[in-house]
Amino acid sequence: MRRAAITGWGDYTPPAVLTNEDLASVIDTTDEWIRSRSGIKERRISHVSNAEMATAAARQALAAADLAAEEMDLIIVATCSPDRAVPSVAAYVQRQLGGLGATMDLNAACSGFVYAMSVANGMIAAGTVERALIIGAERLSSFLDLQDRSTAVLFGDGAGAVVVEATEGPHGLLSSNLHSDGSLTEILTIRGAGTEGVFEAEVPLTVDMEGREVFRNAVTRMSEGAVVAIDNAGLQVEDIDVLISHQANIRIIDATARRLNVDPDTVYTNIHAYGNTSAASIPIALSEALDRGVVSPGDVLAMVAFGGGLTWGALVLRWGDRVERLRTVDHDLPGTEKTGLEVLASRVQGLGI
Repeated sequence: MRRAAITGWGDYTPPAVLTNEDLASVIDTTDEWIRSRSGIKERRISHVSNAEMATAAARQALAAADLAAEEMDLIIVATCSPDRAVPSVAAYVQRQLGGLGATMDLNAACSGFVYAMSVANGMIAAGTVERALIIGAERLSSFLDLQDRSTAVLFGDGAGAVVVEATEGPHGLLSSNLHSDGSLTEILTIRGAGTEGVFEAEVPLTVDMEGREVFRNAVTRMSEGAVVAIDNAGLQVEDIDVLISHQANIRIIDATARRLNVDPDTVYTNIHAYGNTSAASIPIALSEALDRGVVSPGDVLAMVAFGGGLTWGALVLRWGDRVERLRTVDHDLPGTEKTGLEVLASRVQGLGI
């Protein structure tokens, strides 16, 4: 059976760091308050566009697979913070990288990468795609409401990418499970980010979240989705070697792991360093886990996510033989000497610094 196998991986996290102490200097919060409720110590704030971050991560993934952009039949960018409504972020990535394959963005909020992997796998199984570049990229710092400490402390910027290729071997994506409950659209949303913001000037362009409802649904839905995906792969929970959850909140990650009854040592987290990067969080974590030697040949990986919609999804894959990059490449983006707070101040009115 044809399926998608990951053969390349990469990530880009902006150099400008925004610490909890930085946030505490401009809003009513403390480092202890943030860490105890979210597990976040710092996050990154991008001085470049979403498309530039996505391209930087994509270059790494292509190099790791030792492939050229011209060999990609498809580019999908999972994002809910595109630079423009038209054209897609994926089109801008292709402009920078080259190639003539299909391009599209996919918006399932924080579940976007899991959704995009499932879409690419379906197209590979159908025989219409041989190789695809799947990217999760977000610049959610653009939507921070610094008057709302419950959300302003959570989000950061970044991008992660993978190259997937068709295989008929035992490795690759074994199963996926996607869902959405449209009745919960209002518990996690970015108001004003679409045409309503054009016609209704009073609509704030900020993240709006009902934290308790999101927490309750996230833990329940992700654990249920993971169980179905694992069962559909013909496996048991104890077969999972590495669990990568959407990095939204350490309490959600821990609660989901307990509900699944997985070994805590199998759970990979990096939320302390990057915060919630939405659709970018899983591919960033995967890239980091591979480079740190967490993933071994033949390992079974489970990835679970939830996001606005309310969307949720899970996938299970068996890793192949290679866990090292075939090539490496440095990104060509301009650097910055600004702190994350200084970068943020250049985009947020009334920050006061």
